[in-house]
Amino acid sequence: MKLGKETGSLVNYIYGNTPQVMPLIGEAATMLGWSDRYPGTVVEVFKKGKFEYFVVQMDNAKRLDENGFSESQEYEYSPNPKGAKYTFRFRNGVTEDVYLKENGRYVKGSGRRVRIGTREMYYDPCF
Repeated sequence: MKLGKETGSLVNYIYGNTPQVMPLIGEAATMLGWSDRYPGTVVEVFKKGKFEYFVVQMDNAKRLDENGFSESQEYEYSPNPKGAKYTFRFRNGVTEDVYLKENGRYVKGSGRRVRIGTREMYYDPCF
């Protein structure tokens, strides 16, 4: 993840470039966007070839605070069985998103990263 190219958030940059370990099914995950963060749950773990992969399914996030358009945000999370799924792999200790091509091979995606072990929703009020 490159600061200023794939993320505009220093926090997301740090989260996305910190080495992590392979998650377990059911473990919390936070998908890192340009400056936003989205909650998810690891729903699948598998190995194919030389890489280990895992799938994160998006969770529901209900805002609990009444702070409006602000940095101070509080959410309640719940599973979303119909949530979008994203596949990631580990490369040099960090995660990277991948997608499955028609030939059955996984290739690098857009550069999206995920933070394992925490579930967080954050909308950047600056955008």
